[in-house]
Amino acid sequence: MERFAELKTAVESVGVVDAHAHNIVSFDSTFPFLNCFSEASGDALSDVLHTINFKRSLKEIAQLYGSSLSLHAVQESRQRFGLESSSAICFKAAKISVLLIDDGIELDKKLDIKWHESFVPTVGRILRVERIAEMILEKGSNRTKWTLGSFMEIFTEELKSYPLIILAHKVLAFKSIVAYRSGLAINTEVTEKEVEEGLSDVLSAGNPIRISNKSFIDYIFVHALKVAQSYDLPMQIHTGFGDKDLDLRLANPLHLRNLLEDKRFLKSRLVLLHASYPFSKEASYLASVYPQVYLDFGLAIPKLSFHGMISSVKELLELAPMNKVMFSTDGIAFAETFYLGAKKAREVVYSVLRDACVDGDLSIPEAVAAVKDIFAENAKQFYKLDVSSRYADVKPPLSSAFQEEELNGSLKDVTFVRIIWIDASGQHRCRVVPQQRFYSSVEKHGVGLTCACMGMSSTSDGPAVDTNLTASGEIRIVPDLSTKCRLPWAKQQEMVLADMFIETGKIWEYCPREALRRVSKILKDEFDLVVNAGFENEFFLLKSVLRNGKEEWAPFDRTSYCSTAAFDAASPVLEEVFASLQSLNIIVEQLHAEAGKGQYEIALKYTDCSRAADGLIFTREVIRAVARKHGLLATFVPKYKLDDIGSGSHVHISLSRNGENVFMASDGSSRYGMSKIGEAFMAGVLNHLPSILPFTAPLPNSYDRIQPNMWSGAYLCWGKENREAPLRAASPPGVAHGFVSNFEIKAFDGCANPYLGLASIITAGIDGLRRNLRLPEPVDGDPDILKENLQRLPVSLAESVEALEKDTLFRDMIGEKLLIAIIGVRKAEVKYYSENKEAYKDLIYKY
Repeated sequence: MERFAELKTAVESVGVVDAHAHNIVSFDSTFPFLNCFSEASGDALSDVLHTINFKRSLKEIAQLYGSSLSLHAVQESRQRFGLESSSAICFKAAKISVLLIDDGIELDKKLDIKWHESFVPTVGRILRVERIAEMILEKGSNRTKWTLGSFMEIFTEELKSYPLIILAHKVLAFKSIVAYRSGLAINTEVTEKEVEEGLSDVLSAGNPIRISNKSFIDYIFVHALKVAQSYDLPMQIHTGFGDKDLDLRLANPLHLRNLLEDKRFLKSRLVLLHASYPFSKEASYLASVYPQVYLDFGLAIPKLSFHGMISSVKELLELAPMNKVMFSTDGIAFAETFYLGAKKAREVVYSVLRDACVDGDLSIPEAVAAVKDIFAENAKQFYKLDVSSRYADVKPPLSSAFQEEELNGSLKDVTFVRIIWIDASGQHRCRVVPQQRFYSSVEKHGVGLTCACMGMSSTSDGPAVDTNLTASGEIRIVPDLSTKCRLPWAKQQEMVLADMFIETGKIWEYCPREALRRVSKILKDEFDLVVNAGFENEFFLLKSVLRNGKEEWAPFDRTSYCSTAAFDAASPVLEEVFASLQSLNIIVEQLHAEAGKGQYEIALKYTDCSRAADGLIFTREVIRAVARKHGLLATFVPKYKLDDIGSGSHVHISLSRNGENVFMASDGSSRYGMSKIGEAFMAGVLNHLPSILPFTAPLPNSYDRIQPNMWSGAYLCWGKENREAPLRAASPPGVAHGFVSNFEIKAFDGCANPYLGLASIITAGIDGLRRNLRLPEPVDGDPDILKENLQRLPVSLAESVEALEKDTLFRDMIGEKLLIAIIGVRKAEVKYYSENKEAYKDLIYKY
């Protein structure tokens, strides 16, 4: 299985674009919950209990909710959680990043599209054209006055209005259910006389209007397709199986050949829904020979047996190009349908692509790329989705769908939710609200907070001078629900990271998480690059001792670097830390005793920079909390004792494009084993390193660590595997000799706000890419010996702040107001600690 670990990780972590689904209904809707498991209705619905899909799906929902394995128990759990909490559980577990809703189905007490925004960052609308036509005809007060001309004028105006909607939920595609009404053998040359007779037939049928006359429905389909094509909108077409209204014999997509051959529609974009099951092979063939045909395998998953689902997807991929295959849940009425659709799709796609790798049809990297295309990238391009905003910037949650322990328990035992933010001084702060208030209000609207929160230093809980932030004004800290998880050390509580908003929908320009997103977007838009980061957490474990009747903190042990005895002594703490991080889906790569007395290091696996920063925050929280449980104090202070080694939070940086590491050279022609892109990015960081330090080394105490022969890098240089250089080009095990996969920045410590630190690094890297900078020769020896030829890095926070104030790049990229606040906080730190020489000793309680 290790061979397919990368594929499995890709399948489990990708954020799904759910390109076709329907509204959820309220709990008191008359729509039967059994329709979670079947398209059947009436008396046939009672037989659903005996289907494979029901038995399998009920088991999976029961596991999700932690309930007994019975329909009654599952329904009781839904009621106990309530609509919003149960929906949050399902959508979080499904990891859906974009949701497109066809709201043309009339469901009892269905919730509007906006309601779904609480659970999915980006929500769009699919416009069902037949329903629009029916609504127009129903509104007519005198049906005898309807003519084909008067109807078509209103119908056309209505269709053309939707693609222009900006403020509401923008229509991203049209959809037709022509297969349900008259079949897919669409007559593209139907005469006006036939259409007029069809309209008369529809009107004479009485209320409610239901368009089923073939001539009339073919005519409005063709006209809607013309409008869609003129606005470059795709058309979704129901194909394959559905409820009993459908004549399956007429739903074979091969009936569409007449339409596909029509020269007027050669530039249209058509997506065949539901894998066209049981005509999956036919759909695959059409996608392979007609450029306008795309495929979607929603509903076939999860309604079939597992082998049936696998067979259907394999048939789709037999001929169809993989860049034309997309996924949707076809979720409807109940959040559980979205969860089941996404869960089974991941399992099926993994199985199909794994088999393709075993058979030699695909390599592992090709299969990983296919996962991203099928679940997200194809749909983003096909529907022209703009997912660059905060609401669309979804990453897989740090916790695994509320965590196993949470899913097997009840939300009723949660007492508090901690809403965490990191201020400009790098301190972790939180507001705590009772569980009931969080789920009833705070998760949507956040809590109020003074604007002064981003002007506070490590020395005062009031705004520093010259930050331009005062006690006047209020913001909202709004939870990022993708990060919400149980506290591993206090399971009756949850924690969640927060973004800062000035008002609903308007991000505050001082928000650190947004600063990182903003520069990451610039890097992606300009260079199609993503920064991946991996942090090393160095920290001291201290124990309380009494000396002369006073409590002091002394090192937990006094052994040396990588000491086995030190690891034995701290094993109870480290094992609990490791287990807690595992429960949060934070991957630990290695851990060991460090060189300081009582010092340890935990290295985290690299991931995209935003997720890495989130993970670092939670890792610090875990380490401190677990140490507290064991009667110890964990501190990340850069230089807790001036006569001992310091603690850093070294960060490893690499660049990726389409999931592939592009920092490393592709062949042996590179000077340093890194690509030109990698060299330019790293050269930008080196060039601006003095200005980066106020972000990554934010306290005067930080510069007690950045000294020669302290393994932290004191001179402005870089080296290949030189651990005394502040920037180290790294070639970890598994990388071919002579090649470099990433670089390490040593001047990053545990007092830094990781969002601001990474934002400053990316900013400098972008400048290097824009100017195509090149690195100087690497320093191979001890920089302190070669110091006559090297520039010393700033020896104090005051010096680094001065460098930052002269560097206009950061004002433009980070944002002038946020930069002023950061500089104001740093100057307050400089002033206070210069006047209070022993005050640094109290930092162990804050960091």
